[in-house]
Amino acid sequence: MLEVILIALAKCVVLFLAFLLGGAAILSWVERKMSAVIQDRIGPNRASVLGITVFGLFHPIADGIKMLFKEDFVPARADKMLFFFAPVLSFVPPLLAFMAIPFGPPIGGKEWLLVSDSQMGVLFLLAVASIGIYGHTLAGWSSDNKFSLMGALRTSSQLFSYEVGLTLSLLGVFMVYGTILPQAIISAQSELMFGWLPRWGIVTQPLAFILFMLSSIAETKRAPFDLPEADSELVAGYSTEYSSMRFAMFFLSEFVGILLVSAFGAVLFLGGWHVPGLAGDAWWVVALQVGAFLAKTGALVYLQMLVRWTVPRMRFDQVIDFGWKYLIPFGLANLLVTAVVLAVWR
Repeated sequence: MLEVILIALAKCVVLFLAFLLGGAAILSWVERKMSAVIQDRIGPNRASVLGITVFGLFHPIADGIKMLFKEDFVPARADKMLFFFAPVLSFVPPLLAFMAIPFGPPIGGKEWLLVSDSQMGVLFLLAVASIGIYGHTLAGWSSDNKFSLMGALRTSSQLFSYEVGLTLSLLGVFMVYGTILPQAIISAQSELMFGWLPRWGIVTQPLAFILFMLSSIAETKRAPFDLPEADSELVAGYSTEYSSMRFAMFFLSEFVGILLVSAFGAVLFLGGWHVPGLAGDAWWVVALQVGAFLAKTGALVYLQMLVRWTVPRMRFDQVIDFGWKYLIPFGLANLLVTAVVLAVWR
């Protein structure tokens, strides 16, 4: 019993503290550095320790210290309880959703490298991650600010629209692999097609992968779908009245969401921790497979960052039209084609 508890604690510490919170902080540096490179600028380079800047890597630490000492301002007419609770409701769900994502193979053929081996599989992840929308909505409504309220309404409309397209993109994957368990989906993708081609989701469901990435970018409210926080129109959207660590929770929740959809995409479409030709229970094999999963997750993070700094923002009516008039019909068409191909193939 003690061994089980220690293993669970180790997983939580490594996953939540090292990967999620540390990774979210690093992504704030990555985004600024990438935008600087694209725009031919130097980027973050001021924060230093003993004169050492390390390419600006101390900036996330400086940001955290700054947020801790910022004034925690609360509007006089705000709904205090909902105003305090909204950042937590936005920040915690994407963290909990990571419990269902396997980041490595079973050790010794028994203990999976994931926090919770739930039989609900992907359904648990989708259900928990979708709760975050309530945090954004409550933040905008409780602030008693017209810009915040408009941002909250845009958030609700956009996220509800693109969750349909996101779900449709996943159904084709479930049909192909015949399961909703992430571990089983990764195991199914370890097979080879025609004796040489990995049976990854991006091979069997290429259109679903494109739909998934587009819907995921919209779900994380990233450009060109960042209308809920459009600074040129709504100041900062639902987070306009927030400061100090409450604003930092909204800020970090966005980057945790990026990590979540990237890890989820790596599980469903890139074979998870699977590397063709690499198998076994040796510690170095497991380490390489975990590294492969992190590399695939990083590749999808890079793709989202690249879209963020290369595609201009859309109008809000264009965002909603794109979700309902394009993503959903293409998702339904992908399901129809998948069903026909499976019926003929089998």
